[in-house]
Amino acid sequence: MQSESTTESRRLIERINGDDQKAFRSLIESYQRLVVHIVFRLVPNAADREDLCQDVFLKVYQNLNSFRHESKLSTWIAKIAYNTCINHLQKKKVPLFDDRSSDVQSLEEIPGDPMLPDGLTEKSDIAHRLQLEIGRMSLQYRTILTLYHLDEISYAEIGKIMNLPEGTVKSHLFRARKQLRNRLMSKYRKEEL
Repeated sequence: MQSESTTESRRLIERINGDDQKAFRSLIESYQRLVVHIVFRLVPNAADREDLCQDVFLKVYQNLNSFRHESKLSTWIAKIAYNTCINHLQKKKVPLFDDRSSDVQSLEEIPGDPMLPDGLTEKSDIAHRLQLEIGRMSLQYRTILTLYHLDEISYAEIGKIMNLPEGTVKSHLFRARKQLRNRLMSKYRKEEL
């Protein structure tokens, strides 16, 4: 996601409100990664994910007039995505923990320098383990980890998205990292035996 300025977001919104379809496509392209990260991290059912992403952008379009520029546009869109997912999960009565592994990247998708096959396999294994363990964490922890580390959103912005005080976000992120590290170390130790 690109850096955004208030002036740029105001112009984009004005163009969208003026029925400029290219402007809305531009908004989708700019914020698609953010929405996909949130939806795919929170919703375990792969069949629901694409529909939810579309629902998020439909809600963004329908509510664009209510955006007050009190926060970044990305924060507002992320909050819509987060709330859409939470509402969906509450309706479906989905448990907050799961052991899905469908988000694991293929070898071709792992960024970095070309490696030998052993290095690629090890990197893929690490990515797979991380995805599994993050997927097993509580909804709040995996959301905060995703927003902070993958989308590089600040503590304050995450707090706005999730309706949490900034200190609570910091605390949850610390606990989530510690929990993830402990889970990975525990699995590693078991495999060494």
